[in-house]
Amino acid sequence: MTGFNFLSHGSQDLYPTFLTSQLKFSESLVTITTIVANWGAIVGGILIGYFSTFFGRRLSIIVALIIGAALIPAYILPRGTTIMAGAFFQQFCVQGAWGVVPIYLLELSPEQYRSFVVGTSYQLGNLIAAASSTIEATAGQHFPLYTSSKGSDQNTYDYGKVMAIFLACIYIYLVIIVLIGPEKRNIDEAIDPNKTNGEIQLETLENVEKVSKV
Repeated sequence: MTGFNFLSHGSQDLYPTFLTSQLKFSESLVTITTIVANWGAIVGGILIGYFSTFFGRRLSIIVALIIGAALIPAYILPRGTTIMAGAFFQQFCVQGAWGVVPIYLLELSPEQYRSFVVGTSYQLGNLIAAASSTIEATAGQHFPLYTSSKGSDQNTYDYGKVMAIFLACIYIYLVIIVLIGPEKRNIDEAIDPNKTNGEIQLETLENVEKVSKV
């Protein structure tokens, strides 16, 4: 959850600043670009979250992460309104991977502690990732676009480069974590309420083994 929160905040928090300071977008264009990106997030979250039921939680997340990593240049490099397409598809992948997280965490959590495990893990991850914008802003000071000896002028920093590096690192981290992690897709469907606890536990273990092998 730390990685996922770093991914979302790292791709979003400084993006309006990047559009304003480097691309010289007006406030209206920044707003439109943000709206387009959020539409991509909504569509991606719905579609990838839905299809993860058929293709698997980990596979869906990993595919979204790999495509998102490949789209980093499209998210940063364009210098006109065409960057909106990159913003749409980047957030499609970011929030598409996020769309799988709720059910993925639920299935991994013990049934009697699901609310506690999911809520706590999310909040702890968000707590750690809260520093993402500060990290990017501080790192950006090492990549000035120009400097001026005039005290009235402000330095402009290459936030695009910082975001690209930051996102690449988070994508790699998340792919590794998800790849080596477990999966218990659709595990609840194997449970029959008419069976005894012993039968349920035995069948659950057998289904977990089958899913793990797949």
